[in-house]
Amino acid sequence: MKIRDILNRGKPSVSFEVFPPKADAPFGPVRDAVTQLAAMKPTFISVTYGASGNAQANTAEIASFVQACGTPALAHLTCLTSSRDRIAEEVSTLKANGIENILCLRGDYPRQTAGAVPADATPNDFAHAVDLVRALRPSDFCLGGACYPECHPECGHIQDDIAHLKEKVDAGLDFLTTQMFFDNNVYFHYLARLRTAGITVPVLAGIMPVVNGKQIDRICRLSGTVLPPRFRAIVDRFGDDPASMLDAGVAYATEQIIDLFANGVDAVHIYTMNKPEVAGRIMVNLRGILS
Repeated sequence: MKIRDILNRGKPSVSFEVFPPKADAPFGPVRDAVTQLAAMKPTFISVTYGASGNAQANTAEIASFVQACGTPALAHLTCLTSSRDRIAEEVSTLKANGIENILCLRGDYPRQTAGAVPADATPNDFAHAVDLVRALRPSDFCLGGACYPECHPECGHIQDDIAHLKEKVDAGLDFLTTQMFFDNNVYFHYLARLRTAGITVPVLAGIMPVVNGKQIDRICRLSGTVLPPRFRAIVDRFGDDPASMLDAGVAYATEQIIDLFANGVDAVHIYTMNKPEVAGRIMVNLRGILS
């Protein structure tokens, strides 16, 4: 089922994100996580493309397994180091597996290149995500894209970032999903700026339950996300106590989601980090709202 059709229902939507196993890692744990997450009846489950473009071959297999569990799948697809022939091959594989939804991403160069351009990279084919959107739009796929409420880390100004985003949407995106944020006012202000800029597609709010205090600084550094003082105090107080941080992280994420729904946001996307127990606790807290 296409995500654009699901979102047009106007009902509260909660979707999940999982990532495939790293190279040579077993599939079992990821399959177990997907099985448990699918049982919670999310709107859809997205499957990432693997860190820095690695493990891309696993994305189609996991996405196919998601759909075998009765849940629509959204397959991430990155393009920076890919030729048109390679993208066509991967898209064909997704289609053969019954995948109807693709998240169009630029991606990054593999980490082992240390900033150098790999010998097989073809940036002239797909230098930016908008190039991938244009290549895929003639197809029947439902296309999504990523956006950054606190500005893309590589963009110097939010207005320029929004201008680039509008170019992607005009090229044919059906919906957007935000990077994680921990202050809902950031999302509300950003959404208002998008609407002013003429971006009218659905914008799913990306929420990450932080249940490990040691990871938060790295997460924020890589994504450009800012921690509000209220959440920083939670991490400072409970970050060294796993049980307490789990309770606090679930509670904070739940409160964010309830506030979003209360203020008219229809769709929330949870970055589960392959932790169905965390997603499950949040879904229990939302059971009355979602029913």
